[in-house]
Amino acid sequence: MIKLAIDLGSSVTKIFKIGSGIVLAEASCVAVATGSSTVKAIGEEAKRLIGKTAEYTTIVFPVFEADIVNEPMAATMLSYFLQKIGISRARAKKTEVVFSVPCGAENDLLDKYYRLSEACGIAVTNFIEVPFLSAFGQNLALNETNPLFIVDIGGGSTNIAAFSLDGIIAGIGLNIGGGNIDSHIIDRVAESFNLKIGLQTSEKLKMTVGSLYAGDDESMIVNGRDITTGRPRSVSVSSKDIYECVKVFADKVIEYTEMLLAKLPAEVSASIWHSGIFLSGGTAKLLGLDDYMSRKLQMDVSVAEEPQMAVVFGGGSAIGNTDLLETVRIDY
Repeated sequence: MIKLAIDLGSSVTKIFKIGSGIVLAEASCVAVATGSSTVKAIGEEAKRLIGKTAEYTTIVFPVFEADIVNEPMAATMLSYFLQKIGISRARAKKTEVVFSVPCGAENDLLDKYYRLSEACGIAVTNFIEVPFLSAFGQNLALNETNPLFIVDIGGGSTNIAAFSLDGIIAGIGLNIGGGNIDSHIIDRVAESFNLKIGLQTSEKLKMTVGSLYAGDDESMIVNGRDITTGRPRSVSVSSKDIYECVKVFADKVIEYTEMLLAKLPAEVSASIWHSGIFLSGGTAKLLGLDDYMSRKLQMDVSVAEEPQMAVVFGGGSAIGNTDLLETVRIDY
């Protein structure tokens, strides 16, 4: 039996294969001919077209804020990714998969994932909530008496949970992620510089000069379209220019984290105070986020070594360990 872990993210889809490790990490998007379902490009090829397509090409994001919003395109995209790693339709019938799903995922979302799996011809489908997979992917000690607190911040969703191997004690899945920062940066650059920039440029700005250290003043030249004249123009955007965009998002995550911490039983709270908070997800790489959260929450905050890969690594650990899989998978 071929065993895979799939993290179907709003921004990036990652696949881990037992015996090979991470075999795919590609943008979760599809380029289609406008007004039809004719596919022109998938994954990284489609991402390169964002903001550059003519009116006859549309970019589709089948996964949005951790929800499968376009099932046919999600199936087309995942089938393509599986083919790319050598999982043909025939081999899919001999494949077992674990999907990462948001904390507290309800049956209607699990139904979508199951239909997606069936559409790709996958034989056996399992679901595990993100916080567990993040912990496994970071090699954190997890048992029935050792609760952990995870904050996983992806491109389109954030999962916050206190949990042990016995289950989730308190948790929440939010439909906010790093993509919200990108949107705010687009608005801020338009307001401050009278310049319209695209999604890929704002994402690059966030990861290059975005910082939660108020004194940082790194800068980056960005190209865009002058809102008044319509002509191409370049400006220098600094960390200070987009600081508020990053801070507003971080404060929102902290607000929900504080809310969840306040709900914990006293003994769980004491244990988590001792071990601290563990950050994962691609947005956890944002410069200064760990220090900013630590100051605000008055707790230790640690970032995973490869935060963007923690969940899919954890999926690999779970799918490769039958006992662990039986313990943490969702009964569906």
